Amino acid sequence: MISPNSFRLLTLGLSGTLLLAACESKTSSSNAMETTGAATDSTAVGATAAPTSAAFGKTTDGTEIQLFTLTNAHGLKATISNYGGTLTSLLVPDKDGKLGDVVLGFDDVSGYQSPAFRKSNPYFGALIGRYGNRIAKGKFTIDGKTYQVGVNNGANSLHGGKIGFDQRVWQATPGTSADGPTLTLKYLSKDGEEGYPGNLQVAVVYTLTNDDALKIDYTATTDQATPVNLTNHAYFNLSHGQSKDILKHEVTLPADRYTVVDAALIPTGELKAVKGTPFDFTTPHAIGERIAQVPGGYDHNWVLNQTTGQHSAATVYDPASGRTMEVVTDQPGVQFYTGNFLDGTLTGKGGTVYGQHAGFCLETQHFPDSPNQPAFPGTVLKPGETYHSVTSYHFGVRK
Repeated sequence: MISPNSFRLLTLGLSGTLLLAACESKTSSSNAMETTGAATDSTAVGATAAPTSAAFGKTTDGTEIQLFTLTNAHGLKATISNYGGTLTSLLVPDKDGKLGDVVLGFDDVSGYQSPAFRKSNPYFGALIGRYGNRIAKGKFTIDGKTYQVGVNNGANSLHGGKIGFDQRVWQATPGTSADGPTLTLKYLSKDGEEGYPGNLQVAVVYTLTNDDALKIDYTATTDQATPVNLTNHAYFNLSHGQSKDILKHEVTLPADRYTVVDAALIPTGELKAVKGTPFDFTTPHAIGERIAQVPGGYDHNWVLNQTTGQHSAATVYDPASGRTMEVVTDQPGVQFYTGNFLDGTLTGKGGTVYGQHAGFCLETQHFPDSPNQPAFPGTVLKPGETYHSVTSYHFGVRK
């Protein structure tokens, strides 16, 4: 957690001290891939227009939901629902300049509430909180008091519990900025929600920037000490219909270590070197190249090498479309998940069936189960402090 201006020094007991630095609202991309910006051949940047809104259907309790469309100066489009703060589509150009939707999702809100979706619970595109990833047994202790939060992943808590931020209706305000169109989403998570202590006021600002990035800016304050780990759960497929899976996408993760997990995907506490293992993405590898060597597929947290300011968390290249994506963040970890549990039971936008490995996730975060792992960077937010984090997804093409 960080104050408005700076992170605290946090200790990694296994290998020294991890310094997390202040994150500024501006992001910069240090893309290691040689890419051409998606809008290189575009005409001059025009004035930013505010997002438009349209009906997106009703929830099962009859609440009307809105869908907001953000369009940047180069014609890229992002649609975001106030149900779960969900990124439902993201249109970016391929190497031929053709726009294509690169995220998994549904045509209306009913898809995100269907029995099949709730059973498999893939969290397509949603904002995740209070605590992204897993908490062992749904228990943690703060200041000598033990809390039990919602258990929804076997014996453990996942992504906020039974009804996390992904199922909440957020207050939405469209706007503009010098960087591009914005959508501000706010939600008050009340004391005791899903068992978490404290009233947590959350604000998330999506910006579709005029340099072709989707920026997500998270802020939170609390009146009681509580764990906070916010992220977004978008599933990406940069091929847009050219491939039903993401196994040929090439991924680079600037991380020399990852968090070892048990059979329930709870960290053991060990930070293991990736060298010589199928977890080594320090140089580009196709997702499918070594996935068979990882039981169940990739669903692990990588410990990022750089820990100060905005830094690269991942780069992805899709040979079929030429699209590239770089994830830039201020967080110490990224969960790389390869859609292992998708099984073809969900039919999304345009009748697309989502089978295994139909999309991948890169969830920037603090480490899983940090409230129960003293050696991991801390995630407890206290009264008077402000949680602030920025993650951006930068798009380009390689011709």
